[in-house]
Amino acid sequence: MHPVPGYADPDWNESWKERQARHAASKHFEDPSHDWDKKENAERYNAGSKSEYDARVKMTIAGLDINRQSRVLDIGAGPGTLALPLAPLVHEITAIEPGTGMVDLLYENMRREKITNIMCIKKRWEDIDPARDLAGHYDVVIASLSLTMEDIRESLAKMDAVSKGYVYLFWFADPPFWERMYVDLWQPLHGECYYPGPKADCLFNVLYQLGILPNVEMLPLTKEYRFTARKELIAFFRKRFAAKTPVQRRVLDQYLAPLIRKEGNEFVISGDSTLAKLWWKKKG
Repeated sequence: MHPVPGYADPDWNESWKERQARHAASKHFEDPSHDWDKKENAERYNAGSKSEYDARVKMTIAGLDINRQSRVLDIGAGPGTLALPLAPLVHEITAIEPGTGMVDLLYENMRREKITNIMCIKKRWEDIDPARDLAGHYDVVIASLSLTMEDIRESLAKMDAVSKGYVYLFWFADPPFWERMYVDLWQPLHGECYYPGPKADCLFNVLYQLGILPNVEMLPLTKEYRFTARKELIAFFRKRFAAKTPVQRRVLDQYLAPLIRKEGNEFVISGDSTLAKLWWKKKG
């Protein structure tokens, strides 16, 4: 390609940072349901990973180039959503996970399932020093729905550097169901716009500017919220959307009412969106 006179490519890493910052600033509160240091949140996520995420996990693993000799690096491993079902299929897994609740649950799951080939490093990926923290290069590096780093270029470059085979990234191609709820509700609840975080289009362009041209696939993504009682569901979303005043709660309750359905003994809210899989094989 020849440069166009007077035209400069945008810095997509800066675009990612700006979108992340605007996304973080638009909430004005910490979502307690995403505090992964808390065991109850990790247990809720873990329960979901064995039901609502089951199809996604199977689809993800089926699309990986792995064998019984593979060394795998799982970034943002959570309670072992991917690592646990992967463990019998590969030689070893290094799981990177900073959340205390998630790490504790991962070890509990490993003990329960008698899995011994997963090693967990309790750190953020941004804080990992490959020379000090990691043991050589990996055949497969995975970051599934864990790309929340501020400097995504640096994080991606480090993923590429520690791989000797494949890198697989899974990130949102469009605003997922729960983010669309924020977009709908933030103005009526708080009088301000809600800004979604950066998506796979930005991620692709950061990779391109790193000299990496990834393969891209679009996959279905379904999210479900399941509760044993309607009042439990309402309480969860009131906390998530910071609906504290009577007016805010009325607005939220009216929004949720047509979305709630009964399935057996559970109250369910769900929605669909699209997941982007970006992957490449290291040259040489």
